[in-house]
Amino acid sequence: MTATLKRRLLTVDEYHKMGEAGILKPDDKVELINGEIITMSPINSKHASYVKRINALFTKLVGEDAIISIQDPVRLNKHSEPEPDIAILKFRADYYSKKHPTAEDVILLIEVSDSSVNVDRSFKLPLYAKSGIQEFWIINLKNNQIEVYKNPKGDTYETKEIFKKEKSIKLEQLDAFIEVSKIFF
Repeated sequence: MTATLKRRLLTVDEYHKMGEAGILKPDDKVELINGEIITMSPINSKHASYVKRINALFTKLVGEDAIISIQDPVRLNKHSEPEPDIAILKFRADYYSKKHPTAEDVILLIEVSDSSVNVDRSFKLPLYAKSGIQEFWIINLKNNQIEVYKNPKGDTYETKEIFKKEKSIKLEQLDAFIEVSKIFF
């Protein structure tokens, strides 16, 4: 007979209480994924520079039509509150001061991936799709390409496109284009 162990998953509210109680420190690099506290990979200078560059590009592109959130929490469900590298959010005058944004507030989520591309595809992509995130990008630094995922269905996306430097990507919800060559340097 095979023994099985029952897992006790944390809720987002319990996760926040752990922070308030000092169990989780502000400088702990963790996020809550599917009820489990996951250690995030350290951010190297190349990764950080891409996040800054993409932030600058999107700030010019969206102006005051949206809010750009950098490595901040997005509450997806009762058991998940990841901190994507970049979240483009629907504009709200209070800048989400009363509560973290939810999946309904997200226009686009972006993960910058060098060593974490498999994690982003295996864990983040299904989570984002299940949560109804309409558009998700992986900035794949190893292959100098952007993987664009649209039309969530279950735990995957119906549409996947790869964009190289010579292409532009249309952001449907913002009625705008971004040139891939401006992201990679």
